[in-house]
This record gives sequence, C-alpha cells and structure tokens, in this order.
Amino acid sequence: MNAPCYHCGTLVSPQNTLQFDKRAFCCVGCKTIYQFFTDNHLSDYYRFDANPGARPADASIKYAFLKDPAIVSSLLEFQNEETNIITLHIPHIHCSSCIWILEHLHKISPAILRSQVNFLKKTVRIVFQPKLSLFELVQVLSNIGYEPRISLEHVDAKEKPVDRNLLYRIGVAFFSFGNIMLLSFPEYFEVGEFWLEQYKSFFRWLMLGLSLPAFLYAAFPYYESAFYAIRSKRLNMDIPIALGIVAMFVRSIVDMYLDHGAGFFDSMCGLIFFMLLGKLFQQKTYEFLSFERDYKSYFPIAVTRVNDDGGEAVVAVYDINPNDIILIRNEELIPVDGILLSATAKLDYSFVTGEQKPVYKQSGDKLYAGGKFYGATVKLRVSQRISNSYLTQLWANEAFTKNKRAAYSTITDRISRYFTPALLGLAAISFIFWSFTSLQMAFQVLTAVLIVACPCALALTAPFTLGNVLRILGNQKLYLKNAAVIEQLAAVNTLVFDKTGTLTTTSSSALSWKGSFTEDELVAIKSAVYASNHPLSRLISNELLGLKAEDLSDFKEFPGKGIEAKLGNTNMRLGSASWIGAAVDTTTHATAVHIEIEGIYKGSITFSTLYRKHLPELFHKLANDYQIVVLSGDNSSEKATLASILPASVSYHFNQKPEQKLNFIKKLQDEGKTVLMMGDGLNDAGALMQSNVGLALAEDVNVFSPACDGIIDATVFEKLQAYLKYSKNAMRIIYGSFTISVLYNIVGLSFALSGTLSPLVAAIIMPLSTVTIISFVTIMSNVFARFKSK
Repeated sequence: MNAPCYHCGTLVSPQNTLQFDKRAFCCVGCKTIYQFFTDNHLSDYYRFDANPGARPADASIKYAFLKDPAIVSSLLEFQNEETNIITLHIPHIHCSSCIWILEHLHKISPAILRSQVNFLKKTVRIVFQPKLSLFELVQVLSNIGYEPRISLEHVDAKEKPVDRNLLYRIGVAFFSFGNIMLLSFPEYFEVGEFWLEQYKSFFRWLMLGLSLPAFLYAAFPYYESAFYAIRSKRLNMDIPIALGIVAMFVRSIVDMYLDHGAGFFDSMCGLIFFMLLGKLFQQKTYEFLSFERDYKSYFPIAVTRVNDDGGEAVVAVYDINPNDIILIRNEELIPVDGILLSATAKLDYSFVTGEQKPVYKQSGDKLYAGGKFYGATVKLRVSQRISNSYLTQLWANEAFTKNKRAAYSTITDRISRYFTPALLGLAAISFIFWSFTSLQMAFQVLTAVLIVACPCALALTAPFTLGNVLRILGNQKLYLKNAAVIEQLAAVNTLVFDKTGTLTTTSSSALSWKGSFTEDELVAIKSAVYASNHPLSRLISNELLGLKAEDLSDFKEFPGKGIEAKLGNTNMRLGSASWIGAAVDTTTHATAVHIEIEGIYKGSITFSTLYRKHLPELFHKLANDYQIVVLSGDNSSEKATLASILPASVSYHFNQKPEQKLNFIKKLQDEGKTVLMMGDGLNDAGALMQSNVGLALAEDVNVFSPACDGIIDATVFEKLQAYLKYSKNAMRIIYGSFTISVLYNIVGLSFALSGTLSPLVAAIIMPLSTVTIISFVTIMSNVFARFKSK
C-alpha cells in the first residue's frame, strides 16, 4: 500500500520508500531536510501540520543569475555594508508550519537576522547580512523546499504610493463623533444640573468646534462627488448625502443660535464616520492577487549568453541584443525571438496560442518568445530585443490593452436615479406646504426631511453586502477584483469557456497502453523513464508507481525524439513514431510514446486529454440557465469527445486566434448578451477584458494570469454554478436591505414631516438603521453561503 512521504506528503510505493528514523520519505532530498530540521532543533515544524513540506529544488543553475550584482541590486529593497533586505514570493506557503519555519530561518543560517511572513501575499521579508549572498539565501530556501519565484516583474516592480487619506478622514470623523456624543448626553435627557446649565453654551460651542474637522475635512469627498455629479447633469447617491450633512450642520447652528438645543452635530459626525467606514470596507479586497499582470510576471530575469570566446555568462534579459547567442535549458521559457542553431527543439506554445500540442522545430527555424522548451540545452541566435519580441507586441496590441466594455452602472447608481429626485421633491413640497403656516417651521421640516432621508443606510447596503460576499467567495477560492464584479456576475446569461487548460487539466493525463508487456519489460520501461525529466516520462513513471526503478547501464535522451536506455542486457528505445519507425495513426491527434525492446516493436502509450472533474455534471446544471459556448485556439480533434459528454445545447468554435476570440465576445454583446468568459492563457486576455466578467482559471492563483475580473482556483472549478447562484442571492440581499432602509426612512419621515423630529430621535434612528442593515446583510450573506459545505 502506498504511504505518504513524512515531509511533503507524496504517495510512495513500498518499493521506492526511503526509511529513516522510523519514517517514510519519497526521496533523499525530503529525508535530508527532515534530518537537517532535527539536527537544528526545528522538528516542531511537523507539529503544526501533517506533511507540510515540499521537495527541495536544485537552485545552482536555475538561480545562477543572482550572482550578477546589477540584478541583485535591482531586487533588494535596501542594502548597505551591514544589512540587506529583500521580499521574496514563496508559492509553497500554505499553512502554519510554513510560517513557523520561514520565521525561524535565523536558526538555519546565522547571517539571516530576521524574517517575517505575509501569509495572504505568500511572501517572506528577510533581513540578512551581506556576507550571505542573495544566491546563497535562495539556495537555503530551495534546500528546505521553499523555492522562491523570481521573475522579470520583480525587477521592474515599483513601490506603489500608499494613500492614507481615507484612514485619516475616518480617524477625524471618529474623534469628532465620539467626543460630541459624550457632550450631547445631557442635552438628550434635559438634565437640569446647575453646572451643566451654567456651561451649556460653552459645551455647545465646543461641539461646534469639534464638528468642524469632520464637516470640512472628513466629509469633503461627498461634497466633491456631488458637485461633479451636478455639473455633469447626472444624479448619484452622494448628492442627498452631501445635502443631509449640510442640512444637519446648518440646522444645528440655527438651533444653537435660537437656543433650541445642541442640534445634530453628533448624528452628522456619526453619519460621516459610518459612510467612510463603508468606503474602507469596500476597498479592502484581495490585495495579494494581481488582476492586471503582463508577460513580465512570467518571464525569467536573466538568461545564459555565449560569449565570443566560447565562455558563458548570465546576463539580464534587457541586456540581450540581436545576434547574441543564448542557451535555453529544459523547461525554460524563451524570452526573445530568435533563430534556432541546434539541430532540433521541442516547444510548448500553449501559453500564447492555447494549442497544447507540442511544436517541433529544426535548425534555422524562427522561434518566438513565450514558448517553453523541453529537452537538452539548445542554442538560439537572438533576432529581436525583448521589448520588440512577438509576445511583447501581442500584449501591447490595442485589442488587449483597451477595455471595450460599456460603462457599468452599479445598483446604487441605478437606485439613486429615482431616490435622489424623490427626496428633493418631497423636501420641496414639505417646505412649500409648511411655509403657509410658518417659515420657521418650514425650514425645520425641510432640514428634518433632508436629515432623516439622508441615504446613509442605503449607501452602506451595497458595500457591506458585496464586501462580505467578496470575503466569503475568497474563502472559497474565487477571488474577484472588486465588488462591482458580483453585480455583473449576477447579470450573466452567456458562458464562454476556453478548452485547453480550462476544461482540460494540465496536472495529469489519461494513459492508454497498446501492446503486451511482461513484468520485466515494465520494470525496464520504469527504469528508463525514471531517469528522464521529460513531462511525458514523469507521467509514465507515476503510472508505474508500484514498480521499483533499477540502475541503468546506459542512458541517452534525444530532444524531440525519445530515449535510448539499457538495463542489464536489455536494450530499449522509447519515443516518437517516426524515430522508432512505427506506423503513425492519422485518425487521432493524441500524443503517443512508442516502445521498442531489443529491436522489436512492442506497443505504445497514448496520452489522452483529461477533462476536469465533474465537468459533464457542471455543464448540465449550467445549461438549464445559461447559453454555453466552447471557444478554443486548439484544433477540433476533441469536439466529438466533448459533444458526447456535454449538453447538446453547447456550441463549439475551434482554431480561434486571440483577436477572433475577442471579436466573438463582442458579437455576443452586440446581440444583447451578458457574457462571462473563462480562460487561462495570454490568447484569452483580449476576450477576458472584452467580456462583462472575465475569470482566469489558475492551477496556482499566485502564478501568471491574464488581465481579468477574477481568479478562480482550478480545484473548485466544479463550484462555478454555485458561485453564480450565490451572486444572484447577493443581489436579493441588497434589495431586501434596501426595503428595510426605506421602512426606517418612512418612520423617520413621519417625525420630520410633522415637524417633531428631535436630536434624540435622529440620534436613535440613524445609527439603529445602520446597525440593522449591517447585521442583516452579514447574517443573510452567510446563510446563503451554505454551498460551502457541498
């Protein structure tokens, strides 16, 4: 029975298990890390979580560019003779044990002074002494299974200025609100204490003084928004809010002057405080995700250049010029356009084109940036700098940089179109009605209507509801860019899916064996593929997990062709049909590895596309409410398979270029459709931006994803229908809370229109309506979120 590795959790067969200290390990690296932690008194690492670690990585070649002082200088946040500081992105951070070990790095290397983990952003900020180079620091992290991800994006990263204006305004409003509320209590209850009566005037002037910072500074954004809305001849919710604030301030001064009471200073400051708090709540979304990434987050910082004397040097990609010769190693991304100098090369361009089928190139062929190379090291003569490469130009294409969506009107904006004129009309009518009786009473009623009907609760409804929904969806691994996306998600009626990497999974593949193999032959095959790092070899090795690999007496790997190996006296070849000399099956486009043992063709292993778990069930649910389209840059070889498992109503469009995808989305929108597009590659970026809602499906949410409105973790793909339903329920919650807010306004207006509104009634109704709304939306959004347990 397979057992999990004690360090990383990888399932290992009994034959391949390494035993140490009465524990099972999958490889020497995991065993070494465990032994290292034990020797350095860090074994508590395993107490926080079971199998918390990751396999160690070899950083000697991958991070060789960190030996370049110029690159190191661009990555460090701070450096002098005594201290260096850097923040590194560690994708493997996932649990409490990760935080514990990364914040105890000083026990591993004395040159590391301190380290601090940001769990949400999956980063660790490390302060270390210059005697430990950055290359050595990264080696330390890689050796314990926490390999950092460093890309070109980190070199060009500029620190974003922090805008603390909103926090300052909230602080000022809270200060004014709290102090004025304390001073107002005696006024509420008309306490006739001698000293309070003696200094009543002083306290009122003090409340006026305390209210000025909130009125003039904290509430300024509402005045500004109302001014620009009026100037542009449109109505928004900030107009009645600004009027309500001004009405409370003016009415309070008049009441003070006429000795009618302390006025509404406390209610005014409370209103400003709660409104600003709602703005802050709305802004605090998932800052650790990037929704506007570009190719820099995917590209390497440096490559290996071959000098004129035949020597090699690691240089920054920006320093690569035309006619330079560079080396591309296995699984490295090609950062620039160039001409292949080596005999052959195998490339994967799925990131750019969406086509998962490998591309084979010969010497003299042109290679474009964005392809991932597989095989032994090849040489490339550079033809374009990175800034002029095909991928960079594709990303800079106007179709991908301009969002052609129509300006979206939020639910608050739509309601304000009716609420604002209704409020102003009611205030005007009440003023005219009471002016026949008394101008003083007319003024009191006018200001009372503006005060009570000030849409504080209405304006807070959407931010607090959608903010809580954002939090809940984030916990369920759907990360949306902002609250407005939820409204758009609820309005969607058409779903468009990319195929490769979206409907299919890149983490595994279904293997089909053709031919008859003895157990000894399977052991030989296992031994041959176990020695290779090729993705197909790893899949075959995992398929033969129960067999133990033996030591080969000879092994050669031919890039783009296959493997030659010898186990004992058994010679074998595994590779492409043309290389082996086998007949090519023209009826299928599936990838296959053919096997020859002792010169005799034995059979093949076919790798079929593996679709995501529960895909048919999900699409049959979605088909009841949505129009579904599969829009793919891949060929149509899988159309019959898809048609057999998906609903008959699904339509298919294959061989679509990036611009064609974008135009297809635009055509649907011109037909009146509200479109959700889900994709995963650069070829989907334009379509994602054009669609009403663009969701990027990611195997790792912290790795590259196209510009989008949200990121959905691939592990929860089958919950898409539940997320769409939840977004609709979120809108129902908002409408329900609007109803509650209107009921409060009706109660308040009954006092206002009769001219009997007192500061005490306002002080009770306004905060109570706010608390009720916040409680209602929080409870209901959690009740509707019970899909989490499904």
